[in-house]
Parts: sequence; C-alpha cells; structure tokens
Amino acid sequence: MKKLFILATILLLVSCKVTTSTSSNYKTQKKQITLEEIWNGTFSTNRMNALNSMNGDFYSLLNSENGTTTVDKYSYKTLEKVETLVSSADLKNLKTFSSYSFNAEESSLILGTHFKKLYRRSFTGTFYYYNINSKELTLIGEDIQQPTFSPDSKKIAYTKNNNIYILNITNGNKRTITTDGKFNHIINGTTDWVYEEEFGFVRAFEWSKNSEYLAFLRFDESEVPTFSMDMVGKENYPNQQVFKYPKAGEKNATVTLHVHTLSSKKTQKIDLGDDEYIPRIKWSNDKNILIATTLNRHQNNLKLYKINALNSSATLLLNETDKAYIDITDNLTFLDDNSFIWTSEKNGFNHIYHYDFSGKLIHQITKGNWEVTNYYGYHKDKKTIYYQSVENSSINRGVYSIGLDGNNKKLLSTKEGTNSASFSKNLNYFINTFSSSEIPPMYALYTAEGEMLKVIKNNAELKEKLENYKMSPKEFSTIQINGNELNMWMIKPVDFDERKKYPLLMFQYSGPGSQQVANKWNNSNDYWHNMLAQQGMIIACVDGRGTGFKGSDFKKSTYLNLVKYETEDQISAAKKLANVSYIDENNIGIWGWSFGGHMSTNALLKGNDIFTTAIAVAPVTSWRFYDTVYTERFLRTPQENPAGYDENSPVNYADKLEGNYLLVHGTGDDNVHVQNSYRMINALIEANKQFDMFIVPDRTHGIYKGKNTRLNLYTKMTNFVEEHLIDKSNTTLK
Repeated sequence: MKKLFILATILLLVSCKVTTSTSSNYKTQKKQITLEEIWNGTFSTNRMNALNSMNGDFYSLLNSENGTTTVDKYSYKTLEKVETLVSSADLKNLKTFSSYSFNAEESSLILGTHFKKLYRRSFTGTFYYYNINSKELTLIGEDIQQPTFSPDSKKIAYTKNNNIYILNITNGNKRTITTDGKFNHIINGTTDWVYEEEFGFVRAFEWSKNSEYLAFLRFDESEVPTFSMDMVGKENYPNQQVFKYPKAGEKNATVTLHVHTLSSKKTQKIDLGDDEYIPRIKWSNDKNILIATTLNRHQNNLKLYKINALNSSATLLLNETDKAYIDITDNLTFLDDNSFIWTSEKNGFNHIYHYDFSGKLIHQITKGNWEVTNYYGYHKDKKTIYYQSVENSSINRGVYSIGLDGNNKKLLSTKEGTNSASFSKNLNYFINTFSSSEIPPMYALYTAEGEMLKVIKNNAELKEKLENYKMSPKEFSTIQINGNELNMWMIKPVDFDERKKYPLLMFQYSGPGSQQVANKWNNSNDYWHNMLAQQGMIIACVDGRGTGFKGSDFKKSTYLNLVKYETEDQISAAKKLANVSYIDENNIGIWGWSFGGHMSTNALLKGNDIFTTAIAVAPVTSWRFYDTVYTERFLRTPQENPAGYDENSPVNYADKLEGNYLLVHGTGDDNVHVQNSYRMINALIEANKQFDMFIVPDRTHGIYKGKNTRLNLYTKMTNFVEEHLIDKSNTTLK
C-alpha cells in the first residue's frame, strides 16, 4: 500500500488500522463553516468548462460573457484561443444558445436552446443548423430531441413526439422514418424511462459510417404499468405527471432493433432472439456491419451480435456470462482491422481485452488484482491504449498508458489522489484533473507521454480561503469487519481530545459498485460533515461489502440479498467503533440518501441496539417499488426471490424502530417514488412508532430545485442531528 495507509494507530479494544493522511495545522483556523456558506457558493471550486476535443490539436469551449454566448476554438499546445467559431451577437434569430455539436469536418454546428427537462438525462429543445463559413443559420425544429449529424455531414437525424426524422441539409427536405410514435405507447429513436435511468443513454439511433443506414431502437411500452405523481405547482389545482415505469417483476417495454436504408427508403426489423434488453448499438468500421448488445432479463448473459445491413442477418460475435450480473459500459472500440477492444470482469477484476472480428481473444491487455475504472482510447500509430485504474490503491485513481500487446505500461499522472483525463481527439494531449482530500481540483495540460506542460487552474484561492476556517482533514484507514478489510475515513473536531467522548455520525451510500471512501476533493456533504465535526462530534464513513473497485467477488457478494450484508457491515462497524475510547457508544447515528437512505433506515431498525438516530433522504423502502433493470440485476424478480425482497425492505419491520428517525422525500421524485416514504410512514403508524418527516413538494430525487431548497433541507437535518446526537452526548473528560 501507499504511504497513505502506512501509519497505523492501534485503537483501544479495536483491531482497526487507522491511517492519518496528513499532519494538521488546523488549530490556527478560526472561522466556523455555516450552512449558508455551504449552499451560497462560498466554497465553490473554479472548474474548467466542459471541453470538446476537435480534429487535430484543438478543442472548443462554450463561453458566456456579458450576455453573449460563443463557441471558441483553442490550441492544446498553447491553451490559447485560436478563433471564435460562432457568437450569439452575430445571430439575428438566436439571442443565446446552451449546447453545440460539430459535423465531422467541423465546418458546421448544431446549436440548441430553450431546453425543457424530461427526466434525468433527457430534454427537448429548439435546435438550429449553423454553417461556420457562410454564417447561415437554419431552424431544424422546436421541441425536438437528439439532433445528430450524419458522418457525411449532409443530413441530420432527430426525434420529435416519439418519431424519427431526417433533414437533408443541402435541399431542406425532411424525411419521416417512423409514424407510429405515441406518448406512453410507442417510442422510436429515444429510450424509455428505465433505459435512460439504468442503462445511461437517451439517443437510441446510430448512423452507419457511410451515412447509408440509420439503426434505431423501438420501444413498445403499451403494456408497461403507468405511474402518476401529483405536481402541486402554483395553480389552484395540481397537475399529474404520468409515465410508464416498470417496477420489479412487472412487464418491460418490448424493445426491437430496426435499420433504415436511405437509398431504398425501407426499414427492416432485425431478429435478435428473445433477450429482454438491447442496451447498446454501435456501427463497426465495416460500413455494413452493426453491433448490437443484448442482455437476458437476469442480466447475466451478454451477447454481441454482428448485423449485416445488406441482408438483415445477425450472427453471434461474443457471448459473456456471469454467475451474478454483467455491467454495461461504452468501452467497445473498433480498430482499423475491425478487431475490437472490450472491458470485462470475467477474471474477477475489470480489465481490457483485445478480440478479432470473429470474436476470438487475441490478448488480455491489462492484468492484476486491481480494476480498470475508465477506458480513454486507442492511438493507432503508437499502438497504445490509455486508461484510468486503481493500481495505486482502491481509493486513488491514476492515468496510464499501455501497449496493445500489454507491454510498456506507464503511469502518466504524477500526484497521488484522484486523477482523470480528457484526451484530445488525436490522443496527443490530455488535460488531467487532479484532486485529493486536501487539494482542490487542479487542471493541467499533459502530453500523451506524461509530460506536464502547463497548470491551467489550481484553485489556490479556495485553498487559501479555507485556511481561515475550522477544517479537519479526513483520516483514511481500514477496518476489519465480518472478515473483510473495509476502507474508512474519519473526521474529528479541530480541538479533538482523546480523553473526551464524542457522538458519532456515520455516512454511507453502499450501493453496488459505488464508493464514498475516496481520496478526492470535498463535495457539499463533506463541508457539512466538517461543520458538524467542529460542533463536537466525529463523522465516519465505511465502504462495506458490495461497494466497488475491489474486485467483482467483493462487489457481487451481495447478489440476491441486496442490503443484507451491507447493513450488517454498517452495524458491525458501528459496534466496533463504539469500543474506541473517544466514541460515545450511547450516541451513534447514521444517514444517507437514496440507496444510502434505505441503508440508514435498515441500520436504525436492525441495529437498534447500537444506532440511536438516523436520517433517510429519498429512500427505497421496499425493493418491490423500484424499477426492473436496477432491482432485478441484483435480486432477480420478486416472483423468483421473494425473501431477498421482503427480508431486507424496512416497511416489513417498522416495529423495530427504537431511536430517532427523520424521513425526507420529494413528491416529484420520478426515480425513487415518494410512495416509498408514504408506505414507510403507514408502516410506522401501524406499529405506533413516533418519527419525524420532511416532505418537499414537487422536488425530484436530488431535492434541489427552487430558492433555498438545499439550505432549508440541510438546516432541518442539522437541527435534527444537534437535538438527538450532539446535545445528548457526554463530552466530559474521562
């Protein structure tokens, strides 16, 4: 292990290895963090705008200043602006725009404005076609989705009202590809709610390399059960948001693959057998060959199919199975010879593999008891792959290069912490984003060989500002729990005195493959935790079984018993920490959001002999209420595994509540429906248990929209913690 984990302190009665990540000079800091500062931007980091890699050694940025929006071109070599490609000040019919995308030659742009949010990733908008040379601006359409250039730059495909259209840029003609689209029935070319949320994509159409074919998915959700939510709004009468949501064990949309041939104007349905899901489609470098990924409903049998667009035939390219489940990624990459790069957990850790176009393995490129966490690309001239991994401990991230043959591996990032890379399109340069628990985000330009050329931003002003506040460093450690060495961090008060006893608040998320114990810069919760620590308590976080980046066996150990072992680990960790001399064993709380809210509820109920207080924000309270794709991936269906659902859903053991419980939910949550909290409330009422609740009208899963929403929520949670943990704690000297 790295130096971060070397220094160990033996805690009284606890076989827990604690590693302090820094020495502290924080006693000189004076100001107390306030909730208002956390949520008014006082501690915001100075970040780079999302850049778009361009052809050659260039990138572009969307900039806005004094009411004018521009797309500007920059040089990777100098980081200087080369030219402004478009400015809203020069557009007569478009005062501003919020998005842009290039055609292949980067001679034209699609500009987007007036966005209307649908779900987490989806929206409609008004889009324009802009010719950079002629400066001509042309309306593509209003209330449309996902406009996308064809590779030959002559056409734009998009969807509207669940149908697909193609606009011919040269003559302005529009072709209608589908006509059967209907809200809550048929969707063409974009995904339904559950695909968007769980498979992480919205655009469900793809151009072939020669622009001759348009492949797309069709969703028939006619038989999917409908969910509705009353939205209070500002009118006298609420309105209803009604959408198709397949809960665990219910019917999914029937999804089919189709290929439209532009020359013949014909659309052909492709037979892919009876697999439940088609989570990815991608054209190979062969102009006629499309690759479709399918999954069975259990999501443990993945297939890659080669579809020949000339005759609509499908042949199996690759078949991968797993005893538990297989995660979907976007790492499939075709080389010039149509051999392909693929990532897989098949040997127990996520690694990179090279296959030929018949599906035969050529070489496993990366190897070891560590995880590849991101794949950045392949440089064909150098025959080099770029990726991110946890080779330098599971809480850190490094950027690496390696030869296609698996040789000449090189660490390109230089600092220990969390590193990520944004590569130029030609993979000659990358902008490295680095942070650690003590160093705010730094952006620096690197060559692909790992030479740092220039620091772009370093947030030195924020770090200097924080020197004036009472801030305690995270102390990283490992703790032995239920036969596993689990990662942990702890935050103590600046004036910590080991002779005193402090209340403990544990924070976690705990979802499959997730990570909360990571060596990276603060988010808003970290500032809140530090604020609470300075009021006289200790905050700790433990990543238990089921979390990520320690191998598939560790991650998938919770299969078919989701939340059972995760809850046991949090309860066991609390009991072990309760034996530490400076922890007040009578004042231990836990909180979390979403999956973490489910966990905090479970921990309070099943661990009522150790936890006295819990906060659950937007929790799942029965896995029967959550969607098919996510829930069945880990539990199978309720019909197959009823015990896995019911024994770990807190609505079924509300009678175990003994401590202080705050339940928070937004009524406009389309992800984890407020139904979860309403059922929990009813269960607690039936058990005659007292509790606190905070229902936030119309807010979605993040509970953030509207003036002071987050400030108000965290004020509520702070008051709850102060009342039930801090004020009751015994901090006298022993």
